[in-house]
Amino acid sequence: MISSAIRNEAVTSLQTVRDCLRFGESRLRAGDVYFGHGSDDPWDEALALLMHVLALPVNSDPRILDARLLPSETEAYVDLLMQRINERVPVPYLTGEAWFCGLPFKVDERVLIPRSPLAELIEQSFTPWIDPEQVHAVLDLCTGSGCIAIACAYAFEQARVDGSDISDDALAVFAENIALHGVDDQVQALKSDGLTAVNGPYDLIVSNPPYVDAMDMASLPEEYRHEPELALASGDDGLDFTRRLLRDAPDHLTEQGVLIVEVGNSMEAMMALWSEVPFFWFEFERGGHGVFMLTRQQLLEYRSAFDV
Repeated sequence: MISSAIRNEAVTSLQTVRDCLRFGESRLRAGDVYFGHGSDDPWDEALALLMHVLALPVNSDPRILDARLLPSETEAYVDLLMQRINERVPVPYLTGEAWFCGLPFKVDERVLIPRSPLAELIEQSFTPWIDPEQVHAVLDLCTGSGCIAIACAYAFEQARVDGSDISDDALAVFAENIALHGVDDQVQALKSDGLTAVNGPYDLIVSNPPYVDAMDMASLPEEYRHEPELALASGDDGLDFTRRLLRDAPDHLTEQGVLIVEVGNSMEAMMALWSEVPFFWFEFERGGHGVFMLTRQQLLEYRSAFDV
């Protein structure tokens, strides 16, 4: 915790960028915060907060370290630290910005903070598993901020990309990010409960849907409580949404289309429940797990198995 007394001392004592970063890292290390929204390092979080206050990029010239701050800048920075530590608010919600696939996105508590390992696949245009030249229509299901949909638009410049979500709040943030990236001629936001109102067929359906099971939901760090529960929880075993998706997806895919879905820790429940299904599980160089791929043909072949 940062008490009022510590806050007041910091506001009156901290003078330079270096001072503020040192103070921020010390308080974050002592604050028992959870790092899981884009950074695992207290220095990086302190830097992100301070550079946001100063309206400077995080990779600013190191000579700035000895620059003196205005009292109002110091106060704003310390107050953000208090929110991060005392209220457990993730840094991207405090700055209003998150990065995904090397791209900036607007975020707030209406959407999940981008952090999916799917970024690694998108940056490779899903090769060698998909021929990018054959991708003409993409759906990002449960799009949230739209980070996956918009990153896919960069990866597949010739493709039409739809992003769908059931949440009006999420779709409003998505619209802001479409405008931010100037991709309104390629990317469309759709309101849809699952696949009920999408415009297929698609060559690729990619999704980071709700997949957190009841046990994990009950034990989530406080930082995750700021994120919309609708985008996290998916029943006792975390598979309520995924069951529907596996049943319905082949009706919305082209003949050679594929489905790629992140299910995180629920992959264990999937493998136990559908041990006969040949899920292809991706491996990631930068960390992450629980992302599978199935072709339309496989989805049709095992469709009866998903009616459980």
